[in-house]
Amino acid sequence: MSESLKTALITGGSKGIGFGIAQVLIKEGIRVAITSRSKENAEQAAAELNKISEGFAIGIESDVRNYESQQNAVQTILNKWGQLDYFIANAGVGHFAPIEELTPEQWQETIDINLTGVFFSAKASLAALTSSKGYFISIASLAGTNFFENGTAYNASKFGLVGFSQAMMLDVRKAGIRVTTIMPGSVASEFNNHSPSEKDAWKIQPEDIGQIISDLIKLPARTLPSKIEVRPSMPSK
Repeated sequence: MSESLKTALITGGSKGIGFGIAQVLIKEGIRVAITSRSKENAEQAAAELNKISEGFAIGIESDVRNYESQQNAVQTILNKWGQLDYFIANAGVGHFAPIEELTPEQWQETIDINLTGVFFSAKASLAALTSSKGYFISIASLAGTNFFENGTAYNASKFGLVGFSQAMMLDVRKAGIRVTTIMPGSVASEFNNHSPSEKDAWKIQPEDIGQIISDLIKLPARTLPSKIEVRPSMPSK
């Protein structure tokens, strides 16, 4: 397999937005490693992706809450394919409850995965992305700029993620690394234990986020859309 082929690492890529991004990138000829906290889920998803293009996907067991785990995920893709060109920090969780009912454990898990996990992902991948003059993309949310009832933990994590991503962009662009944060609204995915159905047809689809990323990486390197808000064109009836 040609070493000129680009590679991507997607956290939380076994379903939902991450899986949709992986599908699009593989169709574009990009090799993709997806991570999940479940080894079985990661490998099953990779097997499905390899039906698109054999040998273009691998599944990695990894937890974004653990820095060493993120380092190992990056090293796995470097050992397999020799380079890392695109890192998509997609793994996320949502706990929604009034502050009176939100537990300390729910707060901590939300911050650990949605915010600290992206910091660990960035730290673990910086050297490889510097070498490839690569791209780091975080999947935030419109909840990173719009606060709402029952959203204390989620809003805090996503507001923080937007701020982190934009500050990181200023830090690393001097090294030739581009950073973008994508802020989706309603997406038809399994997020928060939702089961996508025909009723979600009005929502953004996971592959739509994949198409945005495909378009981003094709832009001339001199141009950087550093923060992108994306929402359904038409609200639900």
